[in-house]
Amino acid sequence: MGGDPIGSAASDSAARDSLIAQSRRLSIVALGGGHGLYASLSALRLLDTDITAVVTVADDGGSSGRIRRELGVLPPGDLRMALAALATGSVPNAVCTGSASEAVSTGSVPEEARQALPWATLLQHRMGGAGALAGHPIGNLLLTGLMELHDDGVTALDALAGLVGARGRVLPMSPRPLDLVAEVASVDPDDPVRLRTIRGQSAIAATSGRVRSVRLIPEDAPACAEAVQAIADADAVILGPGSWFTSVIPHLLVPGLAEALTGTNAKLMTILNLEPQVGETDDFSPEEHLRVLREHCPGLRVDVVIADTDAVTDPLGLRRYTDSCGARLVLASIAAPRPGARHDPGKLSMAIADAVAVRKAESKRTARDDAAPRPATEQPATEQPATEQGVC
Repeated sequence: MGGDPIGSAASDSAARDSLIAQSRRLSIVALGGGHGLYASLSALRLLDTDITAVVTVADDGGSSGRIRRELGVLPPGDLRMALAALATGSVPNAVCTGSASEAVSTGSVPEEARQALPWATLLQHRMGGAGALAGHPIGNLLLTGLMELHDDGVTALDALAGLVGARGRVLPMSPRPLDLVAEVASVDPDDPVRLRTIRGQSAIAATSGRVRSVRLIPEDAPACAEAVQAIADADAVILGPGSWFTSVIPHLLVPGLAEALTGTNAKLMTILNLEPQVGETDDFSPEEHLRVLREHCPGLRVDVVIADTDAVTDPLGLRRYTDSCGARLVLASIAAPRPGARHDPGKLSMAIADAVAVRKAESKRTARDDAAPRPATEQPATEQPATEQGVC
């Protein structure tokens, strides 16, 4: 007599499922906004992963502020930057300089005129002059036009992502524009008003004092349904780096996103900033950055903390804190060479790959990917095995 055919089939099915799980691309969701999210996305695009960016929609300053006030659409600036970070396509110079598009298709354009202008460059280019368009990035105008045409932010973002060849999807954290309100403590001992309420992301960033907490208006803001689903399906979720109170924490204040983040089975990683941000996190230690995440979302579980070796003045203190809440600490050299404090895409991608055990991308690369700095001799990240799961 043969063996049990049902048991054998079940065993074969389990083996196939295991092989599929091992071979499929990991899905990573990065939450944030502005330059911080740009840094994490620039690193993620160097990895062989499916990328989803979930972007804050509370910006009320500059071009974004003007557009949301005049047209009532999502502020496009942070969304544009995320698309620029992931863009791989190019626009032929002949099109950009006004030459006929049929000349490109027929081959009558000289070879030197066909040199491609990266979509990322075009998206980020700001209009000059002193008129109504002065200071508006072209990407903001493109995205705003698409949002008006489609009357839906997600559809507009998907359309622009397809146009620029984005290496991933960009989603808003909410389908409607939101406002931030912060409680800011004065740093002046003679100031009779010790705690002020400041409304608006741009005002919070410009105010003197120390931010104690932030909240959203409306407090019951709806979450983007596609963003919630992306978190539910993710293998890993990244919070930070970026402006802690105005770009990172706001995601924790959208009830639907907070529920998704506290309920996900994905590995949740936090990437710490390279230096405190003036007006938001002055004198904050790395531990305080993690602590305020917990204060704004008590059920949040952080599994991995990634920090730059030179930016942590007390590595033992940070390790004690991460150990106490069951998080693994990855210390690595992830900063780009000075001047300026910014994350190096190549180095940061290695730290993320170490944290989630993902391979480097081997698919087609762009010139911008190849130009990303690669350390000649990267020191391995210092690791600490995770202790019992806790809340960090």
